[in-house]
This record gives sequence, C-alpha cells and structure tokens, in this order.
Amino acid sequence: MATKQAPPGLVADNRKARHDYEIVETFEAGIVLTGSEIKSVRAGRVNLRGSYAKVYNDEVYLYDAHNSPYEQSGIYFNHEPTRPRKLLLHRREISRIDGLIRQKGMTLVPLKMYFKGRRAKIELGVARGKKSYDK
Repeated sequence: MATKQAPPGLVADNRKARHDYEIVETFEAGIVLTGSEIKSVRAGRVNLRGSYAKVYNDEVYLYDAHNSPYEQSGIYFNHEPTRPRKLLLHRREISRIDGLIRQKGMTLVPLKMYFKGRRAKIELGVARGKKSYDK
C-alpha cells in the first residue's frame, strides 16, 4: 500500500482549515519574507494552523503564521516568528477578496505554502465557517 507523498514544492499544509471551513474560492499570492525567514521556509519550519489574512489599506497581510527562527543565523539577524507578512496580489484580486470577505460569515484563511520555481507562494481560501454538525 503506497503512502501519500507531499507534492515536490509543498512546505506547509493547513488541513485544519479545510475541516473547519467551507472553501468558496481560492487565490495564489506571493509572500514578502526576509532572508532568515526564507531560509526557515526552505527548511520546512512553517506552521499555518490558526493563521488568517486580512485586507488592510488595500493590501493583504498574513497574521499568526508561525515561521520558526533560523538556527544558523545569529540573534541579531533573526526574525520574529509570528510577525504580520505582506501578501502580493493583483489589485483586482484584492478588491475581489475584499468584496467577498465583507459578506457575513466569510473569512480569508491560508490553505498551503509551497514553492513555485524559486518563489514562495501561499494559497488563500475565501471561506465560510462550518457548523459543528457539518464537521
């Protein structure tokens, strides 16, 4: 019996989000990272559980995603593990997302983080929360 293998570029998968939310629409976004953060992502030390995204001043930010500090960098060059990170989307995508999440009960959750070529990407899902009896 074959075990499930992760896709080649997959870094982190938020399986809890698909359990807790009904995903209405998905978007692919780039993410702005510092040097020690990208090295930590390449090492696979990212946790998306409990994180969310918000539109603020016509920009999208990712909150509460835990990116562990990179061990080989010094204490002065490391990053804060849960700092807000800016996501890169087209203007029309941001306005579409903003219109969708303004509806009652909708939220923006990260589903997975992966590499596409050399770039780190995040798949965002516009989601509606499930009731406890739907889970």
